[in-house]
Amino acid sequence: MTRNSLLTSAAALFLALSPLGVSPAAAQSSVSVETVTGGLSYPWSVAFLPGGGFLVTERDGLLKHISADGDQSVVPGTPEVFAQGQGGLLDVVLSPDFETDRTIFMSFSQGSPEGAGTSLYRATLAEDGEGYRLQDGETVFRANNRAYGGRHFGSRLAFAQDGTLFMTLGDRGDGPRSQDASDHTGSVLRLTPDGQPASGNPFLGEADHKPEIWSIGHRNPQSAAINPATGVLWTVEHGARGGDEINIPEAGKNYGWPVISYGRHYSGGKIGEGTEKAGMEQPIHYWDPSIAPSGMAFVTSELYPDWQGDLLVGALRGRHLSKLDLDGNEVMSEVQLLSDLDERIRDVRQAPDGYLYVLTDSDDGQLIRLVP
Repeated sequence: MTRNSLLTSAAALFLALSPLGVSPAAAQSSVSVETVTGGLSYPWSVAFLPGGGFLVTERDGLLKHISADGDQSVVPGTPEVFAQGQGGLLDVVLSPDFETDRTIFMSFSQGSPEGAGTSLYRATLAEDGEGYRLQDGETVFRANNRAYGGRHFGSRLAFAQDGTLFMTLGDRGDGPRSQDASDHTGSVLRLTPDGQPASGNPFLGEADHKPEIWSIGHRNPQSAAINPATGVLWTVEHGARGGDEINIPEAGKNYGWPVISYGRHYSGGKIGEGTEKAGMEQPIHYWDPSIAPSGMAFVTSELYPDWQGDLLVGALRGRHLSKLDLDGNEVMSEVQLLSDLDERIRDVRQAPDGYLYVLTDSDDGQLIRLVP
C-alpha cells in the first residue's frame, strides 16, 4: 500500500455555499490517503465483508473480491450487463443478515429488445478453496424504465432499518417520464428483498401507478444512504447544467424534475417552469455549478471526531469529495476534500471498522482508505 499526505487546509478546501447564502467553514482536520489497490476498471461501488476484504463492482460487468492486503480476484456468477455509457454493473450491497444468509444484491443495466433498463440481482456469495463465487443468482426485479442508449440508469441501493430495500432510478434521458407514476423512470423504489413492492408503499392498489414506487420526479439519483440519526433515506441526484440536488424522499411525493429545477439545459435554456411549483418538493440543498455527484456516506466513526454527523458526497465532474456540515436537515457549510488527487470520485463508504473508503472512477481506478 502507498500513502500520500493530503492536508485539508482551510485555504485549499472550503467552498462557499452561495445558493443558500450560508458561510463557509474551515476544514476541521487533516487526513492522509492509503491506496488499498489500483488497476480497477471504472469501479462503481464497494461493500465490506465481515472480517475484512471488499467487494467492488466494475462498470463493464465484473465483480471483484479485494483482500485486506489489496489482492484482487474475479467473483464469477454476475448477470449479463448492458455496458454502454453510464450503464453496466452498478451498486452492490450486502443483505442485513449477510453473516447468516450470505446474500448480496447488485443493481445493473439490463438489455432487452425494448431497450435497456435498471434491474436488481440477488445471489449467494460462496467461498471454497478456489476463492469466491456467486451461486443461485436471480434477477428479482426489472424496472420498466426501458430506453435505448446509455443515459441515466441511477442506481443506488440502500437497506432501510425495517429490512426493505430502496433503489434509485434515473430518467433515462427522457425527463417527462419522471412525472408518470405508471413508469419506474426517474423514481425511488421501495422493495422487499424478493423484489416485490414493500408493504406501506404509497401507490399500492392505485390504478395506473406502479406499486414499487416510493417517490417520483427525480432526474438521475446516483447517491443514496440511510441517515443513521433518523433512519430516513437521503438521496443526491444529478442536475443538468447546475441543479444537483440533495433530497429526503418521502412517500408519494414529487420532487419536480423536469417541471422545476435549479439548473438549466446544457444548451443554456430554461428548464420547465422555474424553481418551484405547488405540489412539488424543494431540495434541502443544491449545487450550481454542478459537481456531478455519485456515492454518499454519513460519518459516525469516532476515528474522525471532527467529522461526526457530516455528510460526504463524491464528485465526478468536480473531482473532489464534498464534506457537508449538517444541522439536522440543513446544510450549514461545505468543504472540498481530495481535490489534490484530481480524480473523479465514484463512491464513498464508511466501513464497519470505522474507516472511510473512496473509489476513483477511471480505467485505472483505485480503492482508497482515508486515514485520520
